Amino acid sequence: MGGNPNTKMEQWIDSDLEALVQILPPRVQDSLNGNPDKENLLEIVLDLGRGPEARFPDSTQILDPREVIEDDIQYVASRIGSFGGDNRAGIERTLHRISAVRNRGGKVVGLTLRVGRAVFGTVKIIEDLIMTGKSTLLLGKPGVGKTTMLREVARVLADTAHKRVIVVDTSNEIAGDGDIPHAGIGGARRMQVGTPSLQHAVMIEAVENHMPEVIVIDEISTELEANASRTIAERGVQLVATAHGNTLDNLIRNISLSDLVGGIHTVTLGDIEARRRGTQKTVLERRAPPTFDVLVEIQGWNQVTVHDDVADVVDRMLRSLPVIPENRTLDKDGNVHRTRAAPSVVGFAPGAGMGGRRGFAADARGREAAASPIAAGPVTVTHILPYGVNKGKLQQVVKGAGAPVEVVADIKHADLLLTTKNYYRRRTAALRGAEQAGKPVYVLRKNTVPQIEQFITAISRGNGPSADVLSRAMEEVEGAISRVENGESAVDLSPQGAYVRHLQHQIVERYGLSSSSTGRDPQRRLMIYRP
Repeated sequence: MGGNPNTKMEQWIDSDLEALVQILPPRVQDSLNGNPDKENLLEIVLDLGRGPEARFPDSTQILDPREVIEDDIQYVASRIGSFGGDNRAGIERTLHRISAVRNRGGKVVGLTLRVGRAVFGTVKIIEDLIMTGKSTLLLGKPGVGKTTMLREVARVLADTAHKRVIVVDTSNEIAGDGDIPHAGIGGARRMQVGTPSLQHAVMIEAVENHMPEVIVIDEISTELEANASRTIAERGVQLVATAHGNTLDNLIRNISLSDLVGGIHTVTLGDIEARRRGTQKTVLERRAPPTFDVLVEIQGWNQVTVHDDVADVVDRMLRSLPVIPENRTLDKDGNVHRTRAAPSVVGFAPGAGMGGRRGFAADARGREAAASPIAAGPVTVTHILPYGVNKGKLQQVVKGAGAPVEVVADIKHADLLLTTKNYYRRRTAALRGAEQAGKPVYVLRKNTVPQIEQFITAISRGNGPSADVLSRAMEEVEGAISRVENGESAVDLSPQGAYVRHLQHQIVERYGLSSSSTGRDPQRRLMIYRP
């Protein structure tokens, strides 16, 4: 597809698909050229002994019933660049990526030919963030569009903001194969990396030798690269990068990469301080300022979740306080719509490899309570996959409560996974798969009807508080706590509903203070005071 990226805000896609088609064996070319869905092609797979496959967003098709043979593999290999240390190659001046599968002897026995597309217009959804000069980290599962957005970031910062931009292109995915970079990065300069293990060294070289104002990096994945990122940020250079992980809490748990958001360490508190905070003596705290100021979780080209103050969000997560990120969507007219997400609490357990559990509330002594996710606003049907939770009991509770909940049998169709503490501790493949897919995992203490009822009641609150109301209520209670700690005998809060007051009570307890509800609805409110 071709077009003008400056017309309306319609996304202009430059794929140069024909360049990829032309390197395929003739019989595969003929089949693909006759396919009506050709323009939506994601990748071609050629494996010895199997029919060639074409993969589309919603389907996989066999292009030819005849098996792929060695001559087919060699036909493609002879028409592309050489494979690097990461077993990837490309087609000069295109964004297509060809990845090799090798046998134990090093012989290529399979190829994955992925269509590379420069999608102009995707950066609109986060353009205001990168234009501030703040370092921004992009997260998201494979194939969600991280590299596509990163390419657009490089072009906009170079051509619109007129900054000196260096792209550190390890696998030639951002600017394509060959010595001349693809037009998708605009006026940004590109530094190629000889082998993936040297990416951190090239990052430092870019700063020391070429005086960039911005460095763009794809796939920060090692501790050395995380350290190089910190060094670059400390020199005043704006960083825009992607990293492995779907969400911020995934990154915090990643020991190698947690330094990107400040690093996490265990601190032992004195008895008095532990009582004041209402916590255990051993807690997790952020070790240093984060390398990246802003973190963006990408759900798709037109949908992201933004944490615009990483330091504050990480601190709130470690203190088990509600986090309310900003959701952004981009419509077909180029308008960005911003809403506040439903508040969520993510817990991290000290001494457990920073392994946290979503959905656990904790009392003042740090004991585990029943799963109690925080919901806000009207709730549509929630699809739950039970894992270790009795399906019959769950369906019985849902039916009895008339809750807008549907029990499903496949994680692909689920909004969340519900399990028990005993099953969660096993860290099975099913649980890891759910977390990697970005599905929240909620944990019950026991597989009992009362526990399930409490959970279903919490997630199906159709008349819960809005995100804005809850955010203001949480800010108010923290301010009141500070006033009491600074000497005031008691502080009254604004009237709130029962659910918000319950959350406020929990926060007060964590600080070792006392609270009680006074007045009658709708003026019932919290009073905070010293015990």
